[in-house]
Amino acid sequence: MNEHLLEILTREIVASLSIERRQLYQFIVHLEDELAQQAETSDHFLSLLVKHAPHEQAAKHFNRSHGETIKLMKEIEKEIDEKLQLKIKKAKWIDCTRTIAKKRGRNSQKTSLYLFVI
Repeated sequence: MNEHLLEILTREIVASLSIERRQLYQFIVHLEDELAQQAETSDHFLSLLVKHAPHEQAAKHFNRSHGETIKLMKEIEKEIDEKLQLKIKKAKWIDCTRTIAKKRGRNSQKTSLYLFVI
């Protein structure tokens, strides 16, 4: 499945999380994304993660222990992954090219039309 569709599905899943889980997840991911943009290499990114510790910042922000924050984040990531895998398994591409061409009265060899169903 294409990366753009995976991002759309992931955003949909994150939006469906409880507000507490969604806020924690988005807080940490936002901090990690900011660090990734600053990093010049993967090693630099890892050193920024250690230096800025997004999970520790989240723990302070949400008034949780560091261990509890890490545990909850792992649970959230597992939930997102399980829901994403289920959506991928159910997803289907339906070729509508001929049906639409008949309705339009055209038979273009250049255009293919697919419907993505989850």
